[in-house]
Amino acid sequence: MESRLARAFVRAMTWLAMGFLYVPLALVALYAFSKGRGSTWPPELFTTRWFAIAWNDPYLKGDLFNSILVAVAATAVALVLGSLAAFAVHRFRFFGRDAISFALVLPIALPGIVTALALSSAADVSGFGFGLKTVVLGHATFCIVVVYNNVVARLRRTAGSLTEASMDLGADGWQTFRYVTLPAIRTALLAGGLLAFGLSFDEIIVTKYLAGTAETLPIWIFKNLQRATNRPIVNVVALAVGLFAIIPVYFAQRLAGAEATGPTAGPAVAPATGAEG
Repeated sequence: MESRLARAFVRAMTWLAMGFLYVPLALVALYAFSKGRGSTWPPELFTTRWFAIAWNDPYLKGDLFNSILVAVAATAVALVLGSLAAFAVHRFRFFGRDAISFALVLPIALPGIVTALALSSAADVSGFGFGLKTVVLGHATFCIVVVYNNVVARLRRTAGSLTEASMDLGADGWQTFRYVTLPAIRTALLAGGLLAFGLSFDEIIVTKYLAGTAETLPIWIFKNLQRATNRPIVNVVALAVGLFAIIPVYFAQRLAGAEATGPTAGPAVAPATGAEG
């Protein structure tokens, strides 16, 4: 039995950790409604004029569109390559399999500046050039990791007998994938895609080195953060980005939680049986 003191200590440490994580974010939200341009405490509340100024910024909407475009494209690349890599590592036994699995997850563990320098050098030497297309490929290198981790973890929890039963009942490879494998991994794909989108959307270090003259929303924030007079507008944009970034992470977490408590691929063989006839 845990003592009352131990429970109180754990509760206090939990609230301390939550405060450490979210008090700075609350301050950003508070200063977004401050009347002054500085960061004096306490802020002089309450105004919404910075929201109107941010909305009318001539560059902000274009940079936001670029960020969404890059995130969607990088997520699409990551879903394809990450899923294929997960299937290859899970289904086949070959020399160097563990090394390849380690190499696939390594990019997200490397410091961002190292990845950025490596990708920048590769783009320069290959003559591929810099711009949004290079940013997409750069973001895909670490977005692949979250897709791969989600899909390979789901494949490991899915019984191989389901695939064997589908094939025994007459389904071909495509039907087995459509009616058995895909339903088993679809929430993992969606969760991985949502996390990949969130990672790409707010990435700044790799983007800064690969974007060239193009700009995304994180670059806009970085540039305006250095101008003291634009700090309130940056707080508004940071608040909006923070709220927007919560959405994919929230749904990815809900999907992962629902899948952990529910069946992984229960009745998926039934459609495959019908496909035979």
